[in-house]
Formats: sequence, structure tokens, C-alpha cells
Amino acid sequence: MELLPAIDLMDGQVVRLAEGKRDAVTVYESEPIRMVTRFANAGAQWIHVVDLDGAFAGAPKQTSLIESLIIAAHEHGLKIQVGGGVRARADIERLLELGVDRVVVGTLAAREPALVAEICSEHPGRLTVAIDARDGMVAVAGWTKTTNLSADDLAKRAATWGAGALLFTDVSRDGLQVGANADATAALQSLVEIPVIASGGVGTLEHLRELRNLDIRAAVLGRALYEGNFTLQEALSC
Repeated sequence: MELLPAIDLMDGQVVRLAEGKRDAVTVYESEPIRMVTRFANAGAQWIHVVDLDGAFAGAPKQTSLIESLIIAAHEHGLKIQVGGGVRARADIERLLELGVDRVVVGTLAAREPALVAEICSEHPGRLTVAIDARDGMVAVAGWTKTTNLSADDLAKRAATWGAGALLFTDVSRDGLQVGANADATAALQSLVEIPVIASGGVGTLEHLRELRNLDIRAAVLGRALYEGNFTLQEALSC
């Protein structure tokens, strides 16, 4: 199982939110570049970057910092996927031009599926479609609104568009370290051939083993790494 350590950015710092709530923030690092080096040295192959300011504002807000992270990641041989506030074609094209290996789109995929399908066909495998769900329904706009679109339906559509991966988050678990929604993630994976990345809630090595046992192909690691519940090296070898 591939593991993607997360770097969530707010006001230029590395933070984590609980359940995606802006007022439930913990700051972990004031120099995000340090985390790229730390994760590379620990054996990461990918890093997962989220512009939280962009997610709440509806447009990327930390592009200069993200560009620095892209350069640092590639210098260390890492691949990088970036999301947060990516809600227009121009946002996607800009990130691709900067060298992002995969751009994460969530709200845009739910609201303008034809556009995202078109971009996927133009850039095969370069988009990760984020499926942020609350009680099985897709949440958008920084998780502040729940749609009438089911996670299953969005997953099946995105797989036909040519997306490189799906990023599934049960928003009720994000940042709480109670375990990712392993059963729901496995159910999504059973519907599609492309990888489904589990995100939100991993707090212990046992949570990771549960995902592995269900043949989940990848998982994002966030607060558990920053809180020292386990190291990335331990996670990679468990």
C-alpha cells in the first residue's frame, strides 16, 4: 500500500484541522519545506499537499509556496499531488505547468463533471478526483455543503473520465485518528479499476493494517505522523 504523507497549508504553515473545521486548527510546522525533506528521508514516494486557504476561499491562495514545495519534492525524487480551491480550468492548468504530478479536484468534479471529464482526457492520469463524503453523499466547498450526489456515483463517473486516482475522505473522521472508513473505501475500490486513496482518520498502525487487509491501494497520513503516533518508516514497514 502506497502511503502519502500530508502537508496541509494555512497561512503559510503546516497545520491539521479536525473534521475540516477552520476553527479547529493545530499548527505543526512554520517551514513547510522542512516536511518535504523529512518525508523524503523517511522513504516517502509521494506527498499530498492541500491549500486549505484556497479550499475555503474557492481559489488557490498559496501558489508561490506550493511552487517551492513542488521544486523541493522533485529534487528529492518525490511525486506530489496538490489540491485545495482548484475550481477552474485555469487553476488546474497552472498547477500542471508548475510541475504537479497530480492535481486534486473535488468541488469542480461534482459541480462541472463535463469540464473535468474533458480535462482528464487532455491530461490522462494527471487528475485525482477527491470524493469527500458525509453519510455517503459528496461534500463540497471545503466540506461546508453536502450535495445530492452519492460517493459511488462520482467514483464511477471519474473512473470513466480518465482520472489517475480517487481520494476518498469520510469527513466525519478527518483529523480525529479514529480510523479511516475502511469498509466504505473498500466498497468504492470494488467499483473502479483506478486506485482509491483512503484519507482521513488514520491514527494507529492497526488502522493501516486494516486498510491493507482490505486491499486498499494507498492512504494519506496526516495528524498521526505529526503527533508522533508512529513514524513514516514504521508505517511503511507495518
